[in-house]
Amino acid sequence: MTGKKADIFFSESEKQQISTLVKKAESETSGEIAAMVVDESDSYREANILGATLLSAFVALVVVVSIHHVTVWSYIPAVIIFWTPALYFMRAFPRFKLALAGKKRLEEAVRERAVRAFFEKGLYRTKGETGILIFISILEHKVWILGDRGINQRIDPQFWQTLAGELAGSIRENQAFGGLCTAIDKLGNVLKEHFPRAADDTNELSDKVIF
Repeated sequence: MTGKKADIFFSESEKQQISTLVKKAESETSGEIAAMVVDESDSYREANILGATLLSAFVALVVVVSIHHVTVWSYIPAVIIFWTPALYFMRAFPRFKLALAGKKRLEEAVRERAVRAFFEKGLYRTKGETGILIFISILEHKVWILGDRGINQRIDPQFWQTLAGELAGSIRENQAFGGLCTAIDKLGNVLKEHFPRAADDTNELSDKVIF
C-alpha cells in the first residue's frame, strides 16, 4: 500500500469509512478533524542531484574500466553522458533519495508541508480554533498531527507526537487504514473530554479525506 499515490492510498470503501468515523468522532465534540494524504512533502531536489551525480559517476567508472580506457578524458565525458539518465532514474524511484536527504531534512519537510496544508485548507478558520490536521506523507512514511491554538491550549503537544508515531508505524507495516481509524478514534475521545460539543456547534470542515 505504501507505494500508492495519495488519491488511491485508501480504497473508496476505506475513504467512506474514514469519513463516517470522522463524522462520528465530531458528533461529540466541538473539535474539527481533517485527514490529508500527499505523495511526498518535498521534491528533495538536492538529493536527486546528488544521487544522479553519484550514480552517473559509478556507471561511468564501470564503463570506462570495462573498455580498458581509464583516463580523465574518457571518464568525465562518460559522467556527463550518464548524468541525465541517472537523474531520470532517481525521479522514477524516489525512495533512493530519502537516504541522501537525511532524517532531519525529511522531518522538517513533512512538518513544513503539514503547516502549509493547515492554512491552505482553512483549518485555522474554525470558530473556536479547534481544527486538527492528521497529515500523512506517503513517500517518507511520516505523519504530522497539527492542532490549532484552541486545541493546543488544553492538550499536551506530546499527545500529538505519540499518536503520529503510532500511525506512522502502522503505515510502515502496511496497516495505514487501521492505523488512521485508531488515531481518529483516540482523537475523538480526547476531544470529547476537553471540548464537548456545544448546542450550537456546526460541522465547519469536510469529513472527507483531503488530497
